[in-house]
Amino acid sequence: MLILGIETSCDETAAAVVADGRVVLSSVVATQFELHAQYGGVVPEIAARRHLENILPVIQGALDQANISLNDLDGIAVTQRPGLIGALIIGMAAAKALSFTLQKPLVGVHHLQAHIMAAFLLETVPAFPFVALVVSGGHTNLYRVNGATEMALLGRSRDDAAGEAFDKVAKLMALGYPGGVRIEALAQDGNASTYNLPRPRVHGEPLTFSFSGLKTAVAGRLKQHPEILTDAGARCDLAAGFQAAVVDSLTSRAWLAMEQEDCSRLVVCGGVAANSRLRQVLQAHARSAGLDLFLPPPSLCTDNAAMVAALGYRLLMAGERLDLTGDVFSRG
Repeated sequence: MLILGIETSCDETAAAVVADGRVVLSSVVATQFELHAQYGGVVPEIAARRHLENILPVIQGALDQANISLNDLDGIAVTQRPGLIGALIIGMAAAKALSFTLQKPLVGVHHLQAHIMAAFLLETVPAFPFVALVVSGGHTNLYRVNGATEMALLGRSRDDAAGEAFDKVAKLMALGYPGGVRIEALAQDGNASTYNLPRPRVHGEPLTFSFSGLKTAVAGRLKQHPEILTDAGARCDLAAGFQAAVVDSLTSRAWLAMEQEDCSRLVVCGGVAANSRLRQVLQAHARSAGLDLFLPPPSLCTDNAAMVAALGYRLLMAGERLDLTGDVFSRG
């Protein structure tokens, strides 16, 4: 069963063809990093316009890469929520047009659930139930996953998402956008113990994340010591210290959730899951503790359409359908 996935929730225009929810035949992603870098972040209206320009060439590219035609498809899956409304509309319009023209079934997909389903594109897939940590620019959520669409929220960020915190701290440090990769690059040459940054916690809510206080701590340190910005070594140390604080916050809650749910399997996904330091810490602890860790490759952590097609396959097999009146939603 060949499913075309379409993803336009933020600033990546993506299309992919996946066979039977497991085998990625193609995955094409058009990024907008350079377009938004001059503004220090994603501008929704500009993102929507670029999606409009990219959507048809990207879909055609995915078909060409998979060496199939539109008529070979068995269904279409498109991100329906959450995301930027203007961006989501472009993907949905394209998906509806294809569904109507080709008379192929259409299904709407939840972006965060799709990130989790990226683990099912690995050679070895997790068995249910498992704990999933979805960590991205817009969300930092912990779930107990009992099935492809049976997910119970265990914890989330009370304020900034981890990826959002990376971008905001990068802006404070005059590193530009996107912040995550720039801080990660600096941190490789830094000493994480030079600056003692907090690991914020919410009293009485052990699985709740909070990154706003950490961002404020970095801002305070820079205000007290502006010379950090002109000292290459100090900038690397601050980047390393911030990254370590984020990684500690993420991993400590993931392990706690697994203990709470009496589960030995963990899926970590979303754009921040591409961070090399986070991956190293997760892998080291999983090995020492005898836990099963499922980490999609970086190309399947950042926004892509293969994960959309993977979840879409499961939804279509379960009989779900989206008719041509289906809408998009900014929140999930």
